[in-house]
Amino acid sequence: MRFENRPKILFISTFPPRECGIATFCQDLLNGLNSQFDQGFDFEVCALHEGKHEPNMYSKPVTHVLNTEDIRSYSTMADRINGDESIAAVYIQHEFGLFKGAYGQGLLTFLYSIEKPTSVIFHTVLPEPNPDLKSVVQAITDLVLSIVVMTETSANTLFNYYGVARSKIKVIPHGTHPTSWGNQLELKRKYGLEGKTVLSTFGLISANKSIETALYALPNIVKEFPEVAYLVLGRTHPKVVEYEGEQYRDSLEAIVTKLNLAKHVIFVNEYLSLPVLLEYLKLSDLYLFTSKDPNQAVSGTFAYALSCGCPVISTPIPHAREVLKGDIGALFNFFDHAALADQVLTLLRVPNELKHKSLNAYHWSQHTIWPNVAISFANEFLKTSMTMTTIRYKQPEVNFSHLKKLTTDIGIIQFSKINIPDLDSGYTIDDNARALVATLMHYQHTSSKALLLYIDTYLDFIIYCQQSDGRFMNYVDRNGGFHRQNHYVNLEDSNARAVWALGYLMGNSDALPETILDRAKESFANALPWLGSISSPRSMGFVIKGLYSAFQYRPNSAYKSLIIQLANKLVKLYHSSSEGGWHWFEDYLTYANGVMPEALILAYHLTKEAKYLNVALNSLNFLLSQTFTKDQIKVVSNRGWQHKGQEKANDFGEQPIDVAYTILALDSFHKVLGMERYKDYLEVAYSWFLGNNHLQQIMYSPLSGGGYDGLEENNPNLNQGAESTICFLMASMTLRKYCEEGEIVLTDSLLPDFKEMSMVTLKS
Repeated sequence: MRFENRPKILFISTFPPRECGIATFCQDLLNGLNSQFDQGFDFEVCALHEGKHEPNMYSKPVTHVLNTEDIRSYSTMADRINGDESIAAVYIQHEFGLFKGAYGQGLLTFLYSIEKPTSVIFHTVLPEPNPDLKSVVQAITDLVLSIVVMTETSANTLFNYYGVARSKIKVIPHGTHPTSWGNQLELKRKYGLEGKTVLSTFGLISANKSIETALYALPNIVKEFPEVAYLVLGRTHPKVVEYEGEQYRDSLEAIVTKLNLAKHVIFVNEYLSLPVLLEYLKLSDLYLFTSKDPNQAVSGTFAYALSCGCPVISTPIPHAREVLKGDIGALFNFFDHAALADQVLTLLRVPNELKHKSLNAYHWSQHTIWPNVAISFANEFLKTSMTMTTIRYKQPEVNFSHLKKLTTDIGIIQFSKINIPDLDSGYTIDDNARALVATLMHYQHTSSKALLLYIDTYLDFIIYCQQSDGRFMNYVDRNGGFHRQNHYVNLEDSNARAVWALGYLMGNSDALPETILDRAKESFANALPWLGSISSPRSMGFVIKGLYSAFQYRPNSAYKSLIIQLANKLVKLYHSSSEGGWHWFEDYLTYANGVMPEALILAYHLTKEAKYLNVALNSLNFLLSQTFTKDQIKVVSNRGWQHKGQEKANDFGEQPIDVAYTILALDSFHKVLGMERYKDYLEVAYSWFLGNNHLQQIMYSPLSGGGYDGLEENNPNLNQGAESTICFLMASMTLRKYCEEGEIVLTDSLLPDFKEMSMVTLKS
């Protein structure tokens, strides 16, 4: 189906300013979709409202309002939606209390009338249904095209109790907001809780939360840990206030008085803004989930706590039983305040165990952040909307925050524990050379004088590492001393990266202060005498890139002579290793492979030697054939290199450096040859960072701008070290040149199949 304008996905849901969990979920989902994608679908909302609503109560994206108390409104709204040709699919946020009639059967009136492809998102799935409930749910599932649930437990319940085919069910977890790791002590100071061990609960307060269970557990807890503070965060649910006022909250305050807990319980009776809520959760040591509803399928509050690295102690609702089987919290029985106290005390007595669970909770929850949930939903939209629309990723803004955080007055720190720089890991010339290139790329685009400090720092580090023979040390400890690793690790590749960075600075020095340029030129000149002796093909590639950039600054016969010498070595290595279907410079593919074909296409651009072009094209075609499918890049695993004549050793363990260097190579090929296919490959490679990978998860932090260290089988490695962060930034800045308004295009049949292309041979 084709649409004149962008097709629309219509969500039928409660929506702010109405205060309820479903409304917040829908708003967060739309925000996630709009931040992750553009030019694919438009998103609108049909707001569910009890009775007539006030004029101008709702604004965009709400375009329709359904009066859920008027049964005639259901069919009337269906007719209106049917008549809107721009609507490609309808997604219904379902909770039983939202729709008129027993078990919300008023929704069936809508479903009998709607003609658009329609799906339902079940927030609650009840096991062991009575006949009436089963009949309503089965009717809903029969009338929709697909079903989304948030836990495997809910999927199993639909299959086992309602007979829904598994092929019709998609599990997408409840979304959470990205958060940074750490700064708990700072937040405790900010909110006047310094020195406190903080337990918390949040959400719209009602008797169903059974907060009294936590209050009755507190005396045993504070007896052993008198510094404990229990935060009850959130207003009373508007429906509860409407029917009974503040009766439930008053009863909780009476329990606090009765048990003499006034110094330990803090009620924050507000509808908290998202930033404030997340800060409260990040400062909490434990989250207490005391719901008394055994059939609560999923909890957004529970999910938010885990995403903030807060271990959860919970009653055994289905969501908790499924998630807490990992080492991220604990369970206790409904209403059992003594068992709750025991679980809290067990963790507080062993601070290292509590910290371990906190880290596990943070790692586990990252697949649930809204950008990742948005990717899952976007894929569902493509399946259910039956449109010819393509997914269009939105390129994130280039964010140097984490790179700057990693940088000291010595240079850029090598590793990071999640988003916290690990100073003990020291510094390397590898990372400082890459950081110099990345910062220069950004400076070219922004001309920001603030970046000169960082350019100066990274250049100083390179010069500091240069020895009297012109070669470079690589490893520097946290105090600025040279590490003993320098004496037993091969430093050729590291030296070559330094030459690349120095040459890149010279070739892109138009707006740089002379003092910076002069120091780079001197260091580069000091390195020239040993460049012809290098033997590693990867090192040759980096040196050729540096020499090529230096030649752009000032043509020099010595630079050109060295480029020819090293390019000839690469061609010789290629011919000695290539045979059969193997077209490479070595008998294995390892890391940063793109630098070698790129070096030869640059050598060709400078010399017009056809043999360089032949090998550049053939080796790049081979690399692409080994790492690309029709719509995705999958680089060589760092768990085991790919050897000639053997199948791939491993499928997982992909690193950002390989993706980024492929992007840099494709950029050079596109510049030199002008072929659009290289731009197509480049865009698909970049989409790996945006979620177009086997996990369908982003490979960078939306908050810090740091790149994740690797893509493993079941999760990203969330550490944001210098190498991965710089590589993500270099890839982003390369794409920035190609993308109008930051859009990246991905379709199912974008790429030519290089596996079926013959190798290129051009005559001189």
